[in-house]
Amino acid sequence: MTTALTFATGLPLHVAGSDDSPRAIIVVQEAFGVNEHILSVVDYFASQGFYAVAPELFHRDGSPVISYDDFPAAMGALGNLTRDGITADLTDSAAFLTEKGFEPSQIAIVGYCMGGTVATFAGTLGIVAAAASFYGGGVLNGRFGLDPVADMVRGLTVPWIGLYGELDKGIPAEHIDALRVAISESAIAERGELNYYPDADHGFNCNNRTAVYNEAVAQQATAATLAFFERYVSTR
Repeated sequence: MTTALTFATGLPLHVAGSDDSPRAIIVVQEAFGVNEHILSVVDYFASQGFYAVAPELFHRDGSPVISYDDFPAAMGALGNLTRDGITADLTDSAAFLTEKGFEPSQIAIVGYCMGGTVATFAGTLGIVAAAASFYGGGVLNGRFGLDPVADMVRGLTVPWIGLYGELDKGIPAEHIDALRVAISESAIAERGELNYYPDADHGFNCNNRTAVYNEAVAQQATAATLAFFERYVSTR
């Protein structure tokens, strides 16, 4: 079960697991807020031996939890995100973990949908050991004031894994090709991984979105992410 706390900056943070865990992880929300699904992801990573936290990136708009079919509300909340705000929230989340005794080398980050883009950005800030992006968009065109994901990947110095679906119309095959090139041109070429799943759509990991959820792919992608973190995130 997660518990919630709020920083002096106003950032709410959901926390699960023991602060004696060997590793920590930051879980970054989808475009629909820190909802039941994201909290279940936090709980899952806690069950896998991580001290897990999820910041509410929409807190400047009152931390809305948005219905999956209310795309105008989701787009409105996304439109209010800024690079400075995202940076502050990621930095505060990492600082909380540092206060609990975790070094950056012991902290992972995983994000879903918009969170996948944010997780990639976190990998450029020197606050985590490795980053995982589940269908993070903005591959060729930056979002939220951030650089395009392909450019961020090209500049990464920490290991990165991308997990995408072939049926995702918003992230077509040419974007995946651009990510492969970016990995090959980066300093993490030998520590970058890109998994492209057939029969998987955008949101394939979200069991509360029956139209796109793919249980088999979700399990494969999550297992790949855990194995990736096992290789590249130190224990204390």
